[in-house]
Amino acid sequence: MEYMTPNFTKDMVKTHKILIPNMAVTQFRLLQAALECEGYNVEVLGNCGSEVAQLGLKYVHNDTCYPALLVIGQFIDALNSGKYDLDHTALLITQTGGGCRASNYIKLLRKALVKAGYGNIPVASLNFSGLEKGSGLPLTLPLLRKVIASIFYGDMLVALRSQTYPYEDRRGDADAMTEKWISTIQGWIRGDKNYSAHDMKKRFYDIAADYATIPITRVPKVKVGVVGEIYVKYSPLGNNNLEDFLLSEGAEPVVPGLTDFIIFKIYNRDVDVDIYGGRWIKQKFCQIFASYIKKYQRAMIDALNRSGRFRAPGDFDELHHYIKGYLGDGNKMGEGWLLTAEMLELIHTGVPNIVCTQPFGCLPNHIVGKGMIRKLKDDYPNSNIVAIDYDPGATKINQENRIKLMLSTARQQMNEKKAADQ
Repeated sequence: MEYMTPNFTKDMVKTHKILIPNMAVTQFRLLQAALECEGYNVEVLGNCGSEVAQLGLKYVHNDTCYPALLVIGQFIDALNSGKYDLDHTALLITQTGGGCRASNYIKLLRKALVKAGYGNIPVASLNFSGLEKGSGLPLTLPLLRKVIASIFYGDMLVALRSQTYPYEDRRGDADAMTEKWISTIQGWIRGDKNYSAHDMKKRFYDIAADYATIPITRVPKVKVGVVGEIYVKYSPLGNNNLEDFLLSEGAEPVVPGLTDFIIFKIYNRDVDVDIYGGRWIKQKFCQIFASYIKKYQRAMIDALNRSGRFRAPGDFDELHHYIKGYLGDGNKMGEGWLLTAEMLELIHTGVPNIVCTQPFGCLPNHIVGKGMIRKLKDDYPNSNIVAIDYDPGATKINQENRIKLMLSTARQQMNEKKAADQ
């Protein structure tokens, strides 16, 4: 049986509110402004709770990966809420276009909508691969530039907040600063300014300098890297508010930004031509596009380094260097070699304590995540990595207890190092 919902059309831009599932909270709030600037009426969903996963289980086969269950459950929960005019509501979902099952979420979502009685709800696709042409949002050059700016500004705000919040003298300063800058950047994007590479380079310095005015007291804290499947790594719904839990335990979360994942996806299309063959013009375009993105990344890193207070991540080329001897460029399903590279970067930059988030149903993620931990521990005996499974049957208390054991080991290692240095 074919399950179809209406295509999202140009006429609906003026009449429909578009709901977006939440993933990277700060970045998506800025992305919302980018879409609004192009004339779309959008809302990033914030509904959470166990009922979201249960709705996903009800309308999607339980062998489907956990992120799909949550995304589809969040959509249906929102439609059930009574908050929206269902004759003028549409849903937006991204498609990677690669081998990940996320490329097919849109088919699962349409089937679930029909089963739930919402067969009239249009579904739009945001993708870079030419998929769903009849129902895709046109990714124009102005929109693409604003999407890129949203990701970079969001990554920077997340990094600055994470390095300030655990040490602030007045509770709430870091969150207030973050809200101030989210509002400011949203205003820039809606006002069609400060999203060129030239402008963003200046604004990165302004943002870092502003965060550096927050009074802090540096005290020894365990730094914990968070890696894993992209949705569960970032989404509070997917990881049971992992960052808040780490902060409540007195740790400093270190979460790699979305930037490297974007460059990773572009780089994959570049090396596909070398590995499998293809048109040289496609490869050249990908190389130019990647260079353009890397220019933004270098400016962000430079601003963090010059702040005098904040750590900066390495750039994409450094990540790629770390993976040599572990995984090849052809290992790119899901997060592919990038996930292992992120763990290596954390270890090399003084963050050996890592939570690897592993969602049910993502085999590639388990291979490059949990499957590489033994090798990393053999090569780096001080690494302290725990793989945490996230699925509808996993209880939050069991997940947190396993993380507490990792934190206990981390504190012991920190105290031993402190004693050895005295």
